[in-house]
Amino acid sequence: MRTVLGAIAMSAAVVATDASAQGVNLTGPYRCVAGCASAGPGLSFITQNGWELNLVNEVGQPSRGWVDYPGRLWIARANLGAIYSPDGMIIQFDNGTIWQRALEGPPAPQRRRRR
Repeated sequence: MRTVLGAIAMSAAVVATDASAQGVNLTGPYRCVAGCASAGPGLSFITQNGWELNLVNEVGQPSRGWVDYPGRLWIARANLGAIYSPDGMIIQFDNGTIWQRALEGPPAPQRRRRR
């Protein structure tokens, strides 16, 4: 019985460690607010799968990246590091560029059809 309880406790610890290591979900649109590559407004996008990232900056350049450790990113094509806030709302790159999450507004109300 002790062996079974020990095995359950060990597996629970492993699951908890894996879950806490995931950190914040960075997937979504971001707006450049400082040090932007384009003069006009543009959206950047991040898609996250585990610790792997696919990024598209505000001028449309794609790049792969990854989470070095929680709170720190590395973007391969730009050869650039970044830190992100604990809530994932702001990403600040080592070159001074800052992305802020572009929050989507609430969905538009549906129009009712009259009969």
